[in-house]
Amino acid sequence: MSPIDNPYSPGAGAPPPELAGRDDVREQVHVAIMRVARGNSAQNILLVGLRGVGKTVLLDRMRTDAEAGGIHTIRVESPERKSLPALLAPQLRVALLRLSKVKRASAFAARGLKALAGFTKALKIKYHDIEVGIDLPPEAGLADSGDLEQDLQVLLESAGAAARAANTALILFIDEMQYVAADELAALISSLHRVAQQSLPVLLIGAGLPQLRAKMGHAKSYSERLFAYPQIDALPPPAAAAALTIPAARASVEYEAAAIERIVQQTRGYPYFLQEWGAHAWDVASASPITAADVGRASDIAIAKLDESFFRVRFDRLTPAERRYMRAMAELGPGPHRSGDIAECLNRDVTSLGPVRSSLISKGMVWSPAHGDTAFTVPLFDEFMRRTMPSVDWR
Repeated sequence: MSPIDNPYSPGAGAPPPELAGRDDVREQVHVAIMRVARGNSAQNILLVGLRGVGKTVLLDRMRTDAEAGGIHTIRVESPERKSLPALLAPQLRVALLRLSKVKRASAFAARGLKALAGFTKALKIKYHDIEVGIDLPPEAGLADSGDLEQDLQVLLESAGAAARAANTALILFIDEMQYVAADELAALISSLHRVAQQSLPVLLIGAGLPQLRAKMGHAKSYSERLFAYPQIDALPPPAAAAALTIPAARASVEYEAAAIERIVQQTRGYPYFLQEWGAHAWDVASASPITAADVGRASDIAIAKLDESFFRVRFDRLTPAERRYMRAMAELGPGPHRSGDIAECLNRDVTSLGPVRSSLISKGMVWSPAHGDTAFTVPLFDEFMRRTMPSVDWR
């Protein structure tokens, strides 16, 4: 079979050829967006899940769906070392310029741009990474206090008023939200609360690792009422099988049942891994149907590729102490694990390992599903740690 015709798309954020098993959450987001666009209330939605479950792909598909329905959107990804104001300001400028082209919303959009000018000028002293050019001068007293929480509220109110005048909605799509600083997150939550109180058509659709739920609650106590948190998990076997077989069938290629079963078992249904195994199984197969033997050969290639890219890029960010901590977790299995068990494996006191654990949580490598528990955020990372640190020297 020709590699040119290979339908699978392994890669961070690359859209799969078949977005299987996600219809319910797509419908949930669609309903929320259309409700706010029509002046009704709706909860903001944050997709939470481990690495490799397809949160970024979902965000992008949902944004495409919204834009196709005439909804105005902005899309940002929060890195670890860039402020939220710096991410939002340029995108809000583009959204307001688009809204300014709607005749009945032009005056509101112009005021929104003046608010953005005041916002960036006042906050540039604190957030040096804000870089955005505004054609209109700021309006004195409009989003220019220098207090992020107050100014972001005014800015989103102004943008929401423009969206309402244009008979549409403004949807903020923000990925990797676990990296947003606590004070910036609090300001965003407060601003979304304010626009909801005024029935303005502004909504957040975000995504992040599982620790995002707790982080939102710590930032503002009322966030639990303002947000819905659909869990994005690995695909159940029927959906995982569909993610493999439907793209292949479009190219007149089939799988043996045993081949599908083996891929689903080895990938545990995680969408990113399904694309890796599907791509390599296609490349090693000589003809249709793809067999279990083909999958066996492809597995070795897929694991080697994941080890040198998907897993390795995360491993290389760890300090020696963090690597030992995660290797101890891997020694105990997939997890979650009690902090005491990890400490015992390392022959250390639990409290002495607190800073290491906190650093790993901050880096998005582990999370705490319950008090005193620690789990990997990257599926199959326990197996990688045992492969890459096989000897007992790690202790």
